[in-house]
Amino acid sequence: MALTAKLQIRQSQSLVMTPQLMQSIRLLQFSHLELAAFVARELESNPLLEMSSDEDRVERQDSSQELPMDGQEIGTELETSTAALAENLGTSLDNVFEADAGERPLPMPLSDPWKSPASAASLDNDAPDLDNWCEAKPTLHEHLHQQRALAFKDKVEQLISGEIIDSLDEDGYLRRQSVDIATGLGVAVEQVEKAILTIQTFDPAGVGARDLGECLSIQLAERNRLDPAIARLLENLDLLARRDYVELSRLCGVDRDEIVDMLDEVRRLDPRPGRRFDHQPVEVVVPDVRVIALPDGNWSVELNPATLPKVLINRDYHAIVSRNCRNDTEKAFIADRLQSANWLVRSLDQRAQTILKVALEIVKQQDMFLAGGVAHLRPLNLKTVADAIKMHESTVSRVTTNKYLMTPRGPFEMKYFFTQAIASNSGSDPHSAEAVRHKIRQMIDSELANRVLSDEAIVDHLQHGGVDIARRTVAKYRESMNIPSSVQRRREKLAFATRQAI
Repeated sequence: MALTAKLQIRQSQSLVMTPQLMQSIRLLQFSHLELAAFVARELESNPLLEMSSDEDRVERQDSSQELPMDGQEIGTELETSTAALAENLGTSLDNVFEADAGERPLPMPLSDPWKSPASAASLDNDAPDLDNWCEAKPTLHEHLHQQRALAFKDKVEQLISGEIIDSLDEDGYLRRQSVDIATGLGVAVEQVEKAILTIQTFDPAGVGARDLGECLSIQLAERNRLDPAIARLLENLDLLARRDYVELSRLCGVDRDEIVDMLDEVRRLDPRPGRRFDHQPVEVVVPDVRVIALPDGNWSVELNPATLPKVLINRDYHAIVSRNCRNDTEKAFIADRLQSANWLVRSLDQRAQTILKVALEIVKQQDMFLAGGVAHLRPLNLKTVADAIKMHESTVSRVTTNKYLMTPRGPFEMKYFFTQAIASNSGSDPHSAEAVRHKIRQMIDSELANRVLSDEAIVDHLQHGGVDIARRTVAKYRESMNIPSSVQRRREKLAFATRQAI
């Protein structure tokens, strides 16, 4: 068969991912902090963009919809709210961001009494940075190096001790072997061991230890409490982890009451002495959506304006600059910046509406959780929400990433409401895996020291409650919640009862 070249006409469909479309998709999965940083970079690179003030923002009707949760009223009002949003929302990646925004400001200008000052000031270049006025706190390594300058006078000792301190991890432990340090510096192992013993006398107590037992021993020795019995206890921390107090009593040569006293003293020690120098700021969760209970039993679902950047296109400045362009290069630059600004405003507008639409559907699906708590959480997956709002599952997944709902029961990540289903043995609706874990925790929390529930007993209780679950699944859920086995729980409860009696 001869190979020849020929022309053919074919018709096919393909998805072309333009840079603007990729930007819009990426904005969906940004948290509000990542979004604020992204918008700040765009403001620096695009002279046509500016942050809008409250006076400049245009109020949009139906910025938030009240979501009824009572009887048949829920379906009517929810369909109305989602239908209004569906006018600007598509079902494919090609048109999912075709909101007719133009130079409109970002929607949802809600009055928010719990607006986050940190979020609002993150995009305000004129706001003072209070961190510049705060005294910098020393790190663990800086704190130890200050003590090293006083403890070691010889240059070789200072070199060895400096290498040891720099080798400590964030918990204050020395994970490197003395031989490796000695080989790297070309010194004797005895010199390294001597420097380690000196560093172990530094503040905080327990720093420079090679393992947990040594760390606790150093702290007890500083308190003059390291007697032979408690030293033997620290040598058998694996038995302590298993709550095997009978074997510990035998090895330490003390009775049960003395073991309880030693355990109380060990619990007051710091297993991670270096952590107190970890000065990382605590990140406060700022919800993207808030769900408010109304007096009539319905729910109001609103976007939090503190997490929405208020970006506008300065049309007046664009007109002035366009009239004064001197060549085609400048005209092309201004046209490109205007197109980029339009896409950014349109993408932010669409992002806000998509988040609200997904939040509305989540509240509709999990209304019983809002009213009754975790025990009433329903099984839910991405496909159910995606089919209800006529979007792709990947879009719902991006929207629910790093997004939080403020509910009357506290803040929850959106992905918290998506749980697996566990079948019911009574023919009723399936149970949520999170609700089953909640029931397991409740049963374990309420058990008595002389009636600790085994995994088989927990399975029997759940089976009688209509949950069709296997013992290995109960064990997996229990371990995921860091709950020890029934044998360990029985030992711990008996030890606690003994301490109470003393």
